Amino acid sequence: MNKALLGAHSEEIAARFLQSRGYRLVLRNYRARSGEIDIIARDGDTVCFVEVRSKNSPGFDPAESIDARKRRRIGRAAVQYLKENGLLECPARFDVVCIRGGAGELIKDAFDLEED
Repeated sequence: MNKALLGAHSEEIAARFLQSRGYRLVLRNYRARSGEIDIIARDGDTVCFVEVRSKNSPGFDPAESIDARKRRRIGRAAVQYLKENGLLECPARFDVVCIRGGAGELIKDAFDLEED
């Protein structure tokens, strides 16, 4: 399976996984000038910006695979989304869903907003 197909398949698994845990999906593949967010969802009143990672390697830490540059890009896109939708006062966090062997693993509040 090529990288694009693997990514789309992993995002679909992640979306279903999040819904099964009570998240309400808002948007997938949000694109901003600064970057892309795989999934935007609501967990109660909290806006969740979700990065999806798919790896089968043992010892893989999905949160550590998101480097500072990627966190900054996701953060800028998240702020843009919040501004566009009048949600700057809402609680928000960055979650990661790691897909391994077709199963999801959720890391809530996986990283903080990277300041420039």
